[in-house]
Formats: sequence, C-alpha cells, structure tokens
Amino acid sequence: MNRSETYIEDFPVQGFQQDLINWYQENQRDLPWRLNQDPYRVWVSEIMLQQTRVDTVIPYFNRFLSLFPTLTDLAEADEEKVLKAWEGLGYYSRVRNLQTAVREVAEQYGGTIPDTADEISKLKGVGPYTAGAILSIAYGVPEPAVDGNVMRVLSRILLIYEDIGKAKTRMLFEDAVRKLISKEDPSSFNQALMELGALICTPKSPACLICPVQEHCRAFDQGRQKELPVKEKKIKIKHVDMAALILRNQEGNYLIHKRPKEGLLANLWEFPNVPVHKRGVSEKEDLKVFIEAEWGISAAVGDQVSNIEHVFSHLKWNIQLFEGQCSHEAMDAADLKWVTLEEMESYPFPVSHQKIIKLAKEVTA
Repeated sequence: MNRSETYIEDFPVQGFQQDLINWYQENQRDLPWRLNQDPYRVWVSEIMLQQTRVDTVIPYFNRFLSLFPTLTDLAEADEEKVLKAWEGLGYYSRVRNLQTAVREVAEQYGGTIPDTADEISKLKGVGPYTAGAILSIAYGVPEPAVDGNVMRVLSRILLIYEDIGKAKTRMLFEDAVRKLISKEDPSSFNQALMELGALICTPKSPACLICPVQEHCRAFDQGRQKELPVKEKKIKIKHVDMAALILRNQEGNYLIHKRPKEGLLANLWEFPNVPVHKRGVSEKEDLKVFIEAEWGISAAVGDQVSNIEHVFSHLKWNIQLFEGQCSHEAMDAADLKWVTLEEMESYPFPVSHQKIIKLAKEVTA
C-alpha cells in the first residue's frame, strides 16, 4: 500500500464525488473562461490564475482574448504587444512561456493543443498542474490538477499533516486525486475542488458549517481544520535599494530603456535606474555616472521627487526617484528611446515603473 492509499482507505469516494460535484454545478461562479471548454481559453486562464486572484484576472482575460482570440493569433503576435497586454499581472515569464508553447502547438501539432499528458507536458511552461487542468476541463481526461489551493482542501478532508511546500507531498496529493477523481466528470470534479478552496475552504477562516463535503472532512470531525495545511515559513525577502531617474531632454521627451532578454522582467521597458549601496550619500552621483558610462548621456540630476516600494515574491525594491535634465543625449538605439508620455502608453512596463510614469505625469502637469 503506497502513501496515498493509506489516506484513501475507508474514505467514501463516491459520496464525496457526488456531494462535491452537485454543489459545484449549483453554485459555480459565472467566470468568462467557463463560457465553453475551448482548451486555448482554459490554458490562458490557468496561466493567468497562477499567483493571481480571480477578480484581478477577469478583466485581463477578457482583454487578452479580445486581442488574441485564437491560438494562432497569439502564436503570430509581436512579443511586445503580448507583454503590453499582460502588463500589471506580473510574473512575465508566464506569458513568454505561453507564447513559446502556443507557437510549438502551431508548428508541431497543427494548432491543436495535445490531449495526452505525455504530449502536453512537453510544451514550454506546462507543468503537472496546468496539464491536468487543461486535460480534465477541456478534454474530460481524469488527470489531477493539484496546486496549493487543492492541497489545502484535501489536507483537511483527508487529514494530511505533511508539508505542502515539498515536491514529494505534491506527488502524494496527485496520487490521492487520481483515486478520488470522478472518471465520469473529471472537469467538474477538478473545478469543484478549486471552487471549494476559493469560496468555502479558505486559508484562514474555512466556512465549515456550510461546506458541502463537511460530513466527509476528517479535520472538521476532529476540530483540527485550522491546523492545516502544514507549510514551512516563506523565504525571507531580500531588500534592494535603488535610485531611478525621470530624465527629460530639451524637447521634453523622456528616456526609457529596454531590459535584457533574460532574467527578471526580461524585455520590459523602464526608466534609468541603478542599485544603491549606501543610502543618502551618492544616489545622484550614481545615476549621473551610470547613464554617462552606459549610454554616453550627460545629465544634471535634480531633486528627489518620490520614493517607491515594490515587492516581488523573493525581493523588495526600495526606489528613490529623482528628476533630471539632459544636456547631451546619445542617439536612439534598439534598447534606448526618447519618447513622449503619450508614446509610453504603447510600451510594456513593470508595475514599479508604471508608478513612475504616473509620477512623471504629475511632475509635468
């Protein structure tokens, strides 16, 4: 008997399936990606929903599908337009991987998203969860779609005290779902687990008294639901001090720079910025030296106009923002542009630099 079987032993699988699916079919939210079971729409929604709230995703999903309504449209789109459509959602590697993968589908599978776990898992950025979600929701294949949401729900229902942050625990839950999933309606089953975690079996205050599968929940039976799931503390966030510059030339245009093709926020545009190693001493000089050495631009750096904080999953930027005037400017390059505020609207910026755009408008208002 493997580990998952010990948790499923004596568990009323059919009763659990029926209660869960019946509740979902009566109470599911009206979400745009549930309009139909088109695998492309399912795929886009699942990528957007990773690490992002449903309410935030809805307008992005609608706009993204209006711009790229089919897999072919996304495969053939200019990357900068795709990044612009994604602007504000963060985790930009998700959409880069998505576009790479749909191009693979267009070239290798004739535009039809694979319907087997072996084939779909070969696509860029398609891990076990995304593969399971697409296969079960769009194709009716009984594959598990296990994320943190599902692990939280099942850790309570099955009373599993194992760290959900570990890879071996995820595999345990995937095995458990394979034994629990409805073979007749895997689409509703997987979506019901996700919906239960979003609406009822929430992280801090699970609504156990109205839970449709309460009678099957071992944690509720023992009054231990708030102890689960088990997860080690998050990694400590690294703090990085930076200085950024709103730099204008004599025509009133602004200098923006395209980040490298690899690494954090790849291929997004930004204002000139530089890490600061000692606060309050050399921010202005660091900026002045950096842009002259990097791009041959001479500038007078003026007063600090604001301070911006932006938190990623693993680090926090503390940005001191200055304004400046350019007395000698280099020529435009592929990764360096002088643009108006209006022209900036067509370039994709990370959230922290969208804040700088807003401040630039206020400064010049």
